[in-house]
Amino acid sequence: MNNQCTTILRKFGVGLTLIAATFGPLSQPASASSHMDAPLITLDPAANTTDVYAFVTRRDNVNYLTVSLSVYPFEEPGVGPNKYNFDDNVLYQFNISTTNKKAFITQNDVTAGAPTFSYRFLFHTAYKNRATILQSYTGVISNINDDAQNLVQSYTVQKYDHRLARFTTLGTGIVPPNNQGVATPFYNDGDNGENPARQGVDNDVNLDRYTKGGIASLARGYRAFAGQRDDSFFGDIQSIFDLLQLRGSLGAKDSQKGYNVHTIVLEIPLTELGSEKQIVGVFATTYRQQVSVLRDGFSYGLGNLLNGGSFGVGTSARADANSGRWVQIGRQGNPLFCEAFVAIQDKDLYNRTLPQQDSALFTKYAQNPELASLIKALVIPSLPEDLLADRSDLVGIFIPDMLKVDLSTGPVRLTGAYNDDPGFSSLSIFGGDLVNSPLQGKSIPSGWPNGRRFGDDVVDIGISAVISDLRKSPPDIRQAGDSVYSNDITYNKVFPYAATPHNGRNHAH
Repeated sequence: MNNQCTTILRKFGVGLTLIAATFGPLSQPASASSHMDAPLITLDPAANTTDVYAFVTRRDNVNYLTVSLSVYPFEEPGVGPNKYNFDDNVLYQFNISTTNKKAFITQNDVTAGAPTFSYRFLFHTAYKNRATILQSYTGVISNINDDAQNLVQSYTVQKYDHRLARFTTLGTGIVPPNNQGVATPFYNDGDNGENPARQGVDNDVNLDRYTKGGIASLARGYRAFAGQRDDSFFGDIQSIFDLLQLRGSLGAKDSQKGYNVHTIVLEIPLTELGSEKQIVGVFATTYRQQVSVLRDGFSYGLGNLLNGGSFGVGTSARADANSGRWVQIGRQGNPLFCEAFVAIQDKDLYNRTLPQQDSALFTKYAQNPELASLIKALVIPSLPEDLLADRSDLVGIFIPDMLKVDLSTGPVRLTGAYNDDPGFSSLSIFGGDLVNSPLQGKSIPSGWPNGRRFGDDVVDIGISAVISDLRKSPPDIRQAGDSVYSNDITYNKVFPYAATPHNGRNHAH
């Protein structure tokens, strides 16, 4: 660890101790993106959560909690036809736990791991022309949902208040096309489909027309976006999972470089959550219905096969059918508790349960992390034995497993558009990137573990936290990382923040 970082950590040692007590420790597994976290969900990419983000933003002098969920890992931009999409049969959901207390309610939902509000995204896919082989595009798309965008997905956003057991429909939106290249030129430099995808921008005016057109204004001040984006996570994941054989600055590779994902972003007015003077918990879940019936051609006569509706979809007699209650099949809060802490025997259980059950089911994995033992065995033999067990600091952040966000800080610093906000550090508190919390009366991280921003280097923060001891005052700090320091394309500093999807004509694989 360099002298500058040591000075920063000594200066803010009180802040680190406060975080360990309030949010839990500055810790995360050595890999931080749940792209391949559990056996069953790996087989279902459209429902497989890769990353969750949550941070405070400001627009037109109003503060918001911006939350983001990405699914469908490792979308190869150069595929054809480009049919990576949200799944109409998957329910995608953000869950927000609040610490507001009302006269008739004594429960702190963050401590209990219980959602106070949930936001559902339900998708519907339609084709303008099914009598063509051109599945996604029939020409150059000038604007989203024009005649050349053959495959069009729309979505509905609902808010559910768990305390009142009441749904409210907030509005609808349209998903922009995927970035194929020539068919979608306006995603790319110079509005030319032969060029790489545009870098991030710092104002709404300079957003590409597809992204700008995909931003949906909803009721009560909400905004939403859903569509293909660059995979915002960066890290040398291959080397981490290859026996922790990190390659160092000369050989490190960003395992997600050049891949896209499908991303949902929601801008929530803080007034909708009750108060700015609180810490909220954020996690995401995905669901499928309990019963699925698949049709085949053996059940129909030739006449029906020739003249019936589209096979397997729609409302015809030949449509597949889904029914029954929604069953949770995936969830994520902090980057990768399931993948790098939870044992194989309980990984699928994690995805089928809620944070309310984390204390009973998963405390043992945070308290006695196998990851710390592996780091000692394979990388740092001198790591103190007392970091291998009784890790109350890790329990503090992972149990219950939600991103904790202090809403009282106001907007946090952002990276992107070749011009980071002054004071931004991808290492968050380890880089001296702090923000004042009126709620706590202290300086706290501007980024993870105070929520998570696009650009937070959660691998380096996480590795450093696992090998540090935040139970002590002042904390015993060690620093390490994977030598991948930034994303392969710059983020936007305005909604929807996630970077432009990579161009299929310029993919890196």
